[in-house]
Amino acid sequence: MELMSCGYRNTTERMVIVRCCGPDQFYLERVVFPFELLSFHCPPEGDVEIWTHGLGGPELLERLQGRELLIEQPFSPTTMNLTPAPTPWLQTG
Repeated sequence: MELMSCGYRNTTERMVIVRCCGPDQFYLERVVFPFELLSFHCPPEGDVEIWTHGLGGPELLERLQGRELLIEQPFSPTTMNLTPAPTPWLQTG
């Protein structure tokens, strides 16, 4: 599964909960304190919700696509070239 590096900064003075749901049963839930930056990985199709607690119970503050929180290009282990560079320490002879 391809994952993206994402970031969310809590700019409020209240603690929030970040929930990310994606395909293949992907689920992530983290508490983010005021003014804290959360870095996380999520699939490009992931939906991110920001929740807080009010007087009436849980309140949905914001709903975003994972792509909106992108801080780096998507990472996929299958697209990386993992061929080792030649080195004299690994050569036989």
